[in-house]
Amino acid sequence: MPEPTITELQASMTAGELTAVSLVETYLGRIAALDKSGPTLNSVIELNPDALDIAAALDAERQATGPRGPLHGIPILLKENIDTADKLQTTAGSLALVGSTAAQDATVAAKLRAAGAVILGKTNLSEWANFRSNRSISGWSSRGGQTRNPYALDRNPCGSSSGSAVAVAADLCAAAVGTETDGSIICPAQTCGIVGIKPTLGLVSRAGIIPIAHSQDTAGPMARTVADAALLLGVLAGPDPREAMNLTPWPPSLRGKGEGYSPLLAGEGAGERSGLDYTRFLDKNGLAGARIGVARNYFGFNDRVDRIMDASILVLRNLGAEIVDPANIETAKQLDETELEVLLYEFKADLNAYLAGLGPDAAVHSLAEVIEFNERNRERVMPYFGQDLMLMAEAKGPLTDEAYLKALATGRRLARDEGIDATLQKHGLDAIVAPSGGPAWLTDYVCGDHYGGGSSSPAAVAGYPNVTVPAGYVYGLPVGISFMGAAWSEPALIKFAYAFEQATQARRAPEFRASVDLGA
Repeated sequence: MPEPTITELQASMTAGELTAVSLVETYLGRIAALDKSGPTLNSVIELNPDALDIAAALDAERQATGPRGPLHGIPILLKENIDTADKLQTTAGSLALVGSTAAQDATVAAKLRAAGAVILGKTNLSEWANFRSNRSISGWSSRGGQTRNPYALDRNPCGSSSGSAVAVAADLCAAAVGTETDGSIICPAQTCGIVGIKPTLGLVSRAGIIPIAHSQDTAGPMARTVADAALLLGVLAGPDPREAMNLTPWPPSLRGKGEGYSPLLAGEGAGERSGLDYTRFLDKNGLAGARIGVARNYFGFNDRVDRIMDASILVLRNLGAEIVDPANIETAKQLDETELEVLLYEFKADLNAYLAGLGPDAAVHSLAEVIEFNERNRERVMPYFGQDLMLMAEAKGPLTDEAYLKALATGRRLARDEGIDATLQKHGLDAIVAPSGGPAWLTDYVCGDHYGGGSSSPAAVAGYPNVTVPAGYVYGLPVGISFMGAAWSEPALIKFAYAFEQATQARRAPEFRASVDLGA
């Protein structure tokens, strides 16, 4: 069965045609053939040595008491900044943390285990989730080396969830978990031709994940289909007593109830916010009657991408959506400066808190010690780019600084009140669409990344959901369309994305070409 879905794999196990053990063996074989040799994608940084034993125990449990749910026995890969209390390391791709193991699972890892998933291993990433240098190379880490795009091996997979995206695209796992601060799920998902969901901030716990910034960080699902991503999101989502959720942003309808108010903890909106079954929103007719705005201010960076988007908008209209074009996010170009200021402050505070909690086996316990380690090991750690972002972060003061508080408030106002919320309200929209980004660029160790457009920042800064779905190809390189909405609008966005996906069936499997096929 080519590129089987999670539902298909589960049905085959129920029918006795597959076991969790045979499934793990199949994916281990594909990793050996495609990731470690052959095209050498280099997306998996470490395999779980206990995966087969875990699978065998889950097979025995299935025989004795039946499956726990739709993820029972399903192999999942995790981005390597997610803690697992097992034999796998958690280093964020940095040599500074090699040998460090977690004492406790991240909440998302614990949820996967409880659901019966097999944690197959961990994926490579842009080192420190791409927050080491402004001149970084996405998909590269000093621990894991360079991850390659499966559609053209000399092209970049984007970051920072590079390995998760490539592994899913190449069918090295059933699905994977990535993390995003700004674009780190959306960009690699669209660049590698898969589905990525960046959830509303607070829907998925960040406890046990190496941080960048608490006002934007979130984990999220990466899969080959909207259905699989929705299923995985349901397992990952929900309240967590390990994490204070009073920093979660709320939509206008919840404002006035206090900054510490959480609909998750209050049990409100159980079906949509914490009901955990997003598959019930998979509706082929989900776009009928929807009012969709087009953020034209994210067009214009690539003529071929624009043509794919225009064709996609026609699909939306033919599926019954009312299109408002343009419906620009007017504050889009004002976000960069305030966002960076917030990220620098929070990176220092949040990373220091995480590192301080590591055991004595860790070589570093603060950002300052990471910087010192990198300098001492410059030839291995910084052969292509430096650590200017880390140095800028280390120079920042505490989170009580007026500069930080002002930047945080300004960014939220621009992204929410005057950004996504304003656009939705002005035009009476259910969602906003934009190109997720441009086609993959050549991996360049001299000049670093060459981003060709992208629309992730408003949803990232606002803490609002964003779903990318394959929309087409430019010379064989995938391009995605993003569906963005208000806080907690995952059900609607999943419904719209699924209807689009089912109508277009745009995704096609990678062929591991050495370079771009100019005839494609």
